[in-house]
Amino acid sequence: MDCKIFSCLFMTHLAILSLFFNDVSSFPSGYNNGPKNGYNNGYNGGYNNGHGSRGYGMTSNLDYRFYDRSCPRLQMIVKSGVWRAFKDDSRIAASLLRLHFHDCFVNGCDGSILLEDSEDFKGEKNALPNRNSVRGFDVIEDIKSDIESACPLTVSCADIVALAAREAVVITGGPFWPVPLGRRDSLTASEQAANTNLPSPFEPLENITAKFVSLGLDFKDVVVLSGAHTIGFAQCFVFKHRLFNFKGSGQPDPNLAASSNLLSTLKDTCPNVDSSNSNLAALDAASVVKFDNAYYVNLMNNVGLLDSDQILMSDSNAAALVKSYSENPYLFSRDFAVSMVKMGNIGVMTGSDGVIRAKCGFPG
Repeated sequence: MDCKIFSCLFMTHLAILSLFFNDVSSFPSGYNNGPKNGYNNGYNGGYNNGHGSRGYGMTSNLDYRFYDRSCPRLQMIVKSGVWRAFKDDSRIAASLLRLHFHDCFVNGCDGSILLEDSEDFKGEKNALPNRNSVRGFDVIEDIKSDIESACPLTVSCADIVALAAREAVVITGGPFWPVPLGRRDSLTASEQAANTNLPSPFEPLENITAKFVSLGLDFKDVVVLSGAHTIGFAQCFVFKHRLFNFKGSGQPDPNLAASSNLLSTLKDTCPNVDSSNSNLAALDAASVVKFDNAYYVNLMNNVGLLDSDQILMSDSNAAALVKSYSENPYLFSRDFAVSMVKMGNIGVMTGSDGVIRAKCGFPG
């Protein structure tokens, strides 16, 4: 009798878990058949402005099993590399996630952000949004070296960046999602495109949204992907005006001033002198290295750190999404996974386009 009761409870527990996590961690329908069955040139599951149905999207030339035969240990090698780096530096998780974002928003997810300057072009590393800010290049290069030992000239740096971003989220407690693979690496990079295309924390919401939309993303993706700020840090110069001279008033932002403890802590970290500009403050002080929905709780409490974070509450549609995610972490996890796959499809090169780099910092 006890055994029967235990079996029933166990099966019920499994059923509940599958309801919670089916959309986040299971592979999409059609996975076993590859890209020829169940996918079209658009996004599988449908993407529309209302996001009535949000499945895992992929382009027809990317394949979840792309390296199954040519590099079967790929995902384990990437996972091990990210774990190794995270053990030494917990900040690296947010850095790897941001690296993927900054790669995809400049001429597509092609690994161009990894390229050093050359005689032919000025790369993206020293563009204003990236200079002394974007990190993780050495981690990607170390992972690439391990992969080259196992599978020479097989795996693109662009795919490594996409996989590393997923592992960075998982390692900090966030959702798992299957990453479609088969991207090729670019031969060039563009500092100018990085300066133009990357959203700035100082821009109004409509400008940020326009940059997302121009790449095939939408307004919901703006709100969802902003949730990546649940981990990581920002340099003081990005938000210091909110502490001392908000909109030229000579006073703090009233939202932050309402939380005297937070304002005091931030002023201690970022005193009103130029030498503090590169100091770091947590984007989500409640859970610095935990990927959760606390970012949205902060916005509901009017204590988002960046202008571009708190400004989401100024739009009724964005505020409604923020409220939903603040109340339902599972909904945020599901939608974040979907938006990450969608972002990872931006401007990919496949087939004979591009190259597979031997070293990620050099095109040859």
